[in-house]
Amino acid sequence: MEEPLPAPPTDTRVADQPHASAATPAERLSLLVERERVARKGPAGSLDERMASLSGALRRARLENAERSAAISDLRAAEIARLEMLGEALSPVLAQVPRDCDIFDVGVAPAERPRLFIDQIGFVEMDRDRRTYRFLQDTRHGRVTLRESDSIDDLVEAITSYIAHRLIEREKALAVDYASGGAAQALGVKIAAARERANARENDKSLTGKTTRAAAFIAEFFGATAFFAFLAVLAAWIYRAYFAG
Repeated sequence: MEEPLPAPPTDTRVADQPHASAATPAERLSLLVERERVARKGPAGSLDERMASLSGALRRARLENAERSAAISDLRAAEIARLEMLGEALSPVLAQVPRDCDIFDVGVAPAERPRLFIDQIGFVEMDRDRRTYRFLQDTRHGRVTLRESDSIDDLVEAITSYIAHRLIEREKALAVDYASGGAAQALGVKIAAARERANARENDKSLTGKTTRAAAFIAEFFGATAFFAFLAVLAAWIYRAYFAG
């Protein structure tokens, strides 16, 4: 007698979802969205994990930026300290400059590129190695380098010579201005002439001056009287013409 054939295995997924064939379109769309979300999760990790990794990257970037900024600040502070040392070394030289000379205003400008200004056109700055001094001057033909050295004594010598030449140029300019009747001399002459005229007017007590002032006063008095008389006549005519009737 032949044995009966075994029954085909039942599909457990179908058994678990007896109504899968009868699912609505909305349910099928929700199932597809869920499958895509699970597929995207894959090796990249969850959204919380990605946010955590980005937060860590931001913290590391901030730390690196802070370290870089601190390094730049330290370098700038070192440049300013070296320039201040040079300024202190120049103090004995600047003490010998005449008091009436105000073209030298030595001081450190702590900008992005610190500089020690000697005057308006000459200054000292540090080279890229932050150890070498560069003494520069702005001219009509561009910026020129007067001295470049890592020794403060060399810079003091160069700046002293620069100050001496500038003082000589100032003396020549003052001499030429006076000899050629420059602006300063012309201004002095004008001021003196104005003072003389004012003193002459104050001290003018002669008969001619008194007569002139009296005639001017009489002319002003009669002019004012004639003006007010004309206004009175005009007012009387307007009254008779428009209001008397």
